[in-house]
Amino acid sequence: MLEAQVEPYKRLRENMSQRDRSLREKVVSLEEAASFVQDGMKVGIGGSTMSRTPMAMIWELVRQRRKNLSCSRSIVSTDGDLLFGSGLSDHIITSWFAQGILWGLSKVMRHHVEKQGKRYEEWSHMGVGMRFRAGGMGVPFLPMRAMLGSGVMTQRPEAKEIECPFTGERVLLVPALNPDVALIHVQRCDAYGNAQIDGLQFMDIDLALAANRVILTTEQIVSNEQIRRAPDQTKIPFFCVDAVVEVPYGSAPHECYGLYEPMMKHLDAYVRQVNADPVDGMKTYLDRYFHEPKSWNDFLALIGMDELLEATKRGRSIYND
Repeated sequence: MLEAQVEPYKRLRENMSQRDRSLREKVVSLEEAASFVQDGMKVGIGGSTMSRTPMAMIWELVRQRRKNLSCSRSIVSTDGDLLFGSGLSDHIITSWFAQGILWGLSKVMRHHVEKQGKRYEEWSHMGVGMRFRAGGMGVPFLPMRAMLGSGVMTQRPEAKEIECPFTGERVLLVPALNPDVALIHVQRCDAYGNAQIDGLQFMDIDLALAANRVILTTEQIVSNEQIRRAPDQTKIPFFCVDAVVEVPYGSAPHECYGLYEPMMKHLDAYVRQVNADPVDGMKTYLDRYFHEPKSWNDFLALIGMDELLEATKRGRSIYND
């Protein structure tokens, strides 16, 4: 049994060691970046809740009708609705799945888990983070205390409770999580993939290190000279990154710190529609906002210039204050 678990991990380490880490330009289109993600892959999603969600990349994957992805993210909100409702994913690993603090539990999630057989795999927030960190460190597991004695632990046979050989205390071992591909949205990066993140980093640095390949979407591609002027702000280095896509408002209708806040009118309307009918409401939403637009700019146009400008005004006022 142990040998069966170790051998795949050895193959994973070998595969990661063969990644192309050269300093080269990696700028591609959304369509080209989507080719890195194939049906059935394990996909890590950056950001948290409604913050820096790589929504443009999710949008493109839905349009290309990928399926059977196993998706992991620290906290899932309406993006999880889209993953399940579109058929993009049949398995979500996270610590919390709701449509957001304002709207509560997702009826879309409940429908797909309770009636369609899709998997919602719940860990504690620390558990998800430690799994990404173990993957980024290149070790098969990490110990922690969170989840001990909780109901969450009883649902996670993958985690192993042991006696610490140094202190005799009970600790929980959580297995490394190494996605095939990570999707991460940032405020800016250069053409090589040196990415700078403003505000909370969430689990994105560990995720970038843990994943076999990384797709960065960015609000803006800047020069390498600009990146070098503030090297302390570079959180994800180029050697982790395989593709860079410049997508202004790439988290819409979610938020990107310092640039725009969530687009609440759009999200309110979305929640009313899909909660009224988790199947047909979602289909109608996907047809209108995902499949009918010819480009990401067309999607933004459907949200509306007034809402984009209002979200931008609120986002920048918070940052400047």
